[in-house]
Amino acid sequence: MTTQEVANQLVSFCREGKYQEAYRLYADDAVSVEMPGVPNEITQGLDNILKGFETWANSIEESHGGSVGEPIVAGNHFTVPMMSDVTFKGMGRCKMEELCVYEVGNGKIKKASFFYDPSVLGM
Repeated sequence: MTTQEVANQLVSFCREGKYQEAYRLYADDAVSVEMPGVPNEITQGLDNILKGFETWANSIEESHGGSVGEPIVAGNHFTVPMMSDVTFKGMGRCKMEELCVYEVGNGKIKKASFFYDPSVLGM
C-alpha cells in the first residue's frame, strides 16, 4: 500500500472504532513513541504495542466521544489530528488533543509518534 492508502485505512478504522484492525497496518518491528515522561515512552515491536493498547483500553471507564481528522501525507510520513474525551479508572475525565505522526515503509506503519500535552493526563 502507498502511504496515502495506509493513512486512509488507518483513519477509517479509527473513525469506526476498529482499533484492533488498525494494528494490522503496523509492521511486526514497529516502534511507538509517546511524550517524554509518559510510562512506556518507547515501545518496540507489534506484540508489545498491542499489549500497551490493551492496557490503555482497559484503563478507560467511559468514552464521551472524540474525533479523527483528515490525514496529511508528505512522502513516507503522514499525520492525523485526534481528540479523545474519556474517563480513566481512578484518574477521572480527560480531554486530550494530539497529533499522531506515522512513518510508512514497505506498505506498513513502522513508527508511530504521538504529540500531546501530558499535563492533561495528570503528569
